Amino acid sequence: MEQEIKVYRYRWVVLLVYFLINALMQIQWIAFAPVTSEAVVFYQVSALQIDLVSLIFMIVYLFISFPASYIIDTWGIRIGIGIGAALMGIFGFVKGIYGASYEMVIISQIGIAVGQPFVLNSVTKVGVRWFPLHERATQAGISVLAQFVGIIIAMALTPVLFKMYGMEKMLLIYGIATLAGALIFLIFNKEKPPLPPCPPGTDERIAVFAGLKHIFKQKDMVYLIIFFFVALGIFNAVTTWIEQIISPRGFTITEAGIAGALMMIGGIVGASILPVLSDKMRKRKVFIVIASIGAIPGLVGMTFAGTYAMLLASCLIFGFFLMAGGPICYQYSAEISYPAPEATSQGLLMLAGQISGIIFIFGMDILTAAGSSKTPAMLIFLALMAANVFLILKLKESKMVATDAI
Repeated sequence: MEQEIKVYRYRWVVLLVYFLINALMQIQWIAFAPVTSEAVVFYQVSALQIDLVSLIFMIVYLFISFPASYIIDTWGIRIGIGIGAALMGIFGFVKGIYGASYEMVIISQIGIAVGQPFVLNSVTKVGVRWFPLHERATQAGISVLAQFVGIIIAMALTPVLFKMYGMEKMLLIYGIATLAGALIFLIFNKEKPPLPPCPPGTDERIAVFAGLKHIFKQKDMVYLIIFFFVALGIFNAVTTWIEQIISPRGFTITEAGIAGALMMIGGIVGASILPVLSDKMRKRKVFIVIASIGAIPGLVGMTFAGTYAMLLASCLIFGFFLMAGGPICYQYSAEISYPAPEATSQGLLMLAGQISGIIFIFGMDILTAAGSSKTPAMLIFLALMAANVFLILKLKESKMVATDAI
């Protein structure tokens, strides 16, 4: 058995290049957010049309998520993620070349958005190909961490590049970086090591459609999908409307931006700690419960905080717990749904969160009239998060992580 199992150092190279394209994908997604007003003037369009550049990612994901998961699970990570990396590199570069045209920016953004699910839905698939079971939550945490890093880089760097070079050159710089990152990934990514990092047979998976049937027969997977629908939907809505949530209490746009950035920093710290502890202690459920309960005080503070210090602390807590729970949920879903393919189980979680994100974002807008408080919507979110805790307590611990001896 020892001769048939081997853990290769090259797994960290694979993870590093995967980290790179995850971060670049998020930069391409959110690049216009910090310069929305300037983009409105530059392209002579409405603010809604600029918001559409980011919203395209959520809309396209709904249609491409399952086909992407199918391709990843059928043909592997070299072809599956490679498609996403190639689309991101090509269309990111096209967006940079034709950055003066709003129409070409939209077309390019659609192309990048088609590639996004091929990258996002591969977290657990990369883990099972290259990492032993007791490192996979850590690997998932690092992979998700890349998404937070990309968002922070875009938020911090975009205004600087815009002021120094203008809109067209800023997009060109991002385009060149994205193309280079895609090429690096395609060169250094490998499908799998010569010997698997797990016992023979445990890396075998059933077909995608059979896997779907198996997943929906698992009560714990159904609970987890509902949990993700609520949690990720709330996160997407809160990050989208952060300024409108806190402005009625006298906080400025600048303070809202700092609060949002601190939420991401909290997520980075949390994703660096909780998944590692989950691997070391060989526990999944308890850390998902901790993440669910821990996020509630942060959400309460974001709803009612009257001082800026309290608001910042609340954003940090909310980001730390809620965003750190994501990679643990990904790995837990892969373990409890075995032998269903990993990209299929993870893709269902992501799809649930994207659908709820769109519903919650527009629901907050409909529920509250322009300029009025969004507190009623936040109270609904608090109730949903509390219900989520009771739901997640129904989960059973992963038998796979508890018995693994690799």
